[in-house]
Amino acid sequence: MGETKQPHLNGAYYGPSIPPPSKPSKSYHRPGRGGGGCCCNPFTCCCGCLMNCLCTCICQIVFSILIIVGVIALILWLVFRPNAVKFHVTEASLTEFNINNNTLHYNLALNLTIRNPNKRIGIYYDRIEARAFYHGQRFSTVELQNFYQGKKNTTDLSAEFKGSQLVLLGVNEMSKYNDDRSAGRYDIDIKLYLRIRMKFAFVKSTRVKPNIDCDLKIPLSSNSTASEAYEPTRCDFDWR
Repeated sequence: MGETKQPHLNGAYYGPSIPPPSKPSKSYHRPGRGGGGCCCNPFTCCCGCLMNCLCTCICQIVFSILIIVGVIALILWLVFRPNAVKFHVTEASLTEFNINNNTLHYNLALNLTIRNPNKRIGIYYDRIEARAFYHGQRFSTVELQNFYQGKKNTTDLSAEFKGSQLVLLGVNEMSKYNDDRSAGRYDIDIKLYLRIRMKFAFVKSTRVKPNIDCDLKIPLSSNSTASEAYEPTRCDFDWR
C-alpha cells in the first residue's frame, strides 16, 4: 500500500508553540509600612529614629510637668480657698477742679479701704502707685506707703492729689467738662498699680502686678449746685 504524502507538512510535528516565560513581578515596598522604619511608642522612648524619640521624650516631660503643676495648684486652692481682695474709695473731697488755658488746677483727697477676706493668706504690698485721670488724661500720680496686710484684715489708706497739670482735651472732652462743671460733679478715674506678694503659711509667692480701677463721680465741695454727696464706690480688681 503506497504512502500518502502530505506536501503541506514540512518535517516532523512538534506540537503547539510554547509562550515565552513571563517576567517575575518586582515586589514594591512602601516606606514607613511593615517592619522597616521607625516604630515609636508614645509612652516609651524606644524609637529607631533619634529625632522622633527626642521629641516624644520632651512631650512626655512637658506633659508630666503640667499635670504636676495643675495638681499642686488644685491642692493649694482647696487648702487656702483664696478670695479676691476688695478695694473701696470710701470718702472723696474735691475742693478745686478747673481748667484755664489747657491747665487743670485740682485739689482732691481720697480715703481708701483694702479688705483681705482670706483666712490663711497674708499680702505684702511692696508698691502702690495711684494715678488720677480725667477723660483719659492723667493729671497726677502719687506713691502710697507700702505695708503688710494680715489675714482677715482691713487697712485704711489716704491719697492726696494737689497741683496743676497741662491737659490737652479735645472738643468732645471740653464739652463734657463744661457739663460736669454745670452739674458740680466730675468723672474722675483713679487707677492703682500694685506690686504684691502673697504669703501662704511660711511660703511667699512671686511678685504679681494687679491693677485696680476706681471710676468715681465726685462732687465739687465748694459748689452748692451739687445735689448729692459722694457715694462710696467699689473698685474693680484686674489681674495682669
